[in-house]
Amino acid sequence: MNANSSRLAENYREIVERIAAAAKRAGRTPAEITLVAVTKYAHWSWVTGLLSLGGRFDLGEARPQQLVERAALVGPGHQVCWHLIGHLQRNKARKVLPVAGWIHSVDSLKLLADIDRLASEMNLRPRVLLEVNVSGEASKDGFSAAGLEANWEQVQNCTHLSVEGLMTMAPVEAAGDAARPTFAALRQLRDRLVTCSPVEVRLPQLSMGMTSDFEAAIEEGATFVRIGSALWDGLEVPGEPPT
Repeated sequence: MNANSSRLAENYREIVERIAAAAKRAGRTPAEITLVAVTKYAHWSWVTGLLSLGGRFDLGEARPQQLVERAALVGPGHQVCWHLIGHLQRNKARKVLPVAGWIHSVDSLKLLADIDRLASEMNLRPRVLLEVNVSGEASKDGFSAAGLEANWEQVQNCTHLSVEGLMTMAPVEAAGDAARPTFAALRQLRDRLVTCSPVEVRLPQLSMGMTSDFEAAIEEGATFVRIGSALWDGLEVPGEPPT
């Protein structure tokens, strides 16, 4: 095992252990939480190194075109589910839908309607999460909490996709426990939406938490945590001298 492989296995094991510990503190089981390995800034050899550890992996890409290109590179024998976690331009939705197992970043009614229409045309039923700008930051995309509640009936009119839950990002400066109010607010919004929905609408998925705050997110109900830098920390880029 080379240095990168050893470090990657160690990073992965540590993250899995931290997820399990956070789940235990919250009275949950680790099986309730899915680790989405964010590959946006990862060298492709790092990604293949992760897959070589064996088992099933959830990989998250922020850029639609890179998701499509990288999904085509995964060889047979690997169990991979791709998640689009970044902004999806409406004109790129057609290419992404057949490839992405999950779309975390549906941030407007227009995009939701486009996905619904394309899903009908392509005979697909994509699983999507609605991105909510809980913190109200101007730099972030997403529904406002109030806006999503006000337009909830329109969301439910989309019948060719499955709205599985919500996604958010905490403010950049709110690491660790400081992010907890954002995560709690997303969970509370989900609970309010469920109470005014048909009984079959459960919104079980909450995508929230990254390297700096995923443990707090799990304790507040996250089912997907999106982790990149902690996973790739310390890995060498092929062809460059060690630092």
